[in-house]
Amino acid sequence: MKTHLKLASPERRNPDTFLERLRIAVRSCSNLRSRAARERGVTLFEVLIVVAILAMVAGGVAVFALPKYRDAQVETARTGARTIRTAVQQWQAANNETSCPTVSQLVQEKHIDSATNTDDPWGEAYALTCTDDEVIVASKGPDKKKGTKDDIRVPSSAGSGDEAE
Repeated sequence: MKTHLKLASPERRNPDTFLERLRIAVRSCSNLRSRAARERGVTLFEVLIVVAILAMVAGGVAVFALPKYRDAQVETARTGARTIRTAVQQWQAANNETSCPTVSQLVQEKHIDSATNTDDPWGEAYALTCTDDEVIVASKGPDKKKGTKDDIRVPSSAGSGDEAE
């Protein structure tokens, strides 16, 4: 039995020393890992990947959202033109006239609420045209040029009494 003890390693003879060395080694490794994780930061490559992903998401939103936004602007212009047309018709009936009032006159005489936006979605004023029996409200449209195919008119066909949608 004594021979066996002589052949055993020094750690086997003194188990406390071996365990203490093992504990120290484990602690130093975990300290190195946590310190490396704290000091590591973010690489340029990781930042570029995140930026590329965000650019793809933004591109997808632009592809799907911008046409809907433009359609919403056109519909808002039509709704605004209808509101102004109705106000003009009410003003004509109240004043027994066939002439066209100005938009500011309609607001002043409370035919249009002062909180109502009286410009089209592109920041241009609506054009009012009154004949003996018809009120036409027009917007220059998204290109802001009069007489182009994107112009918005209410009613859409100038000769009819009803709006054609």
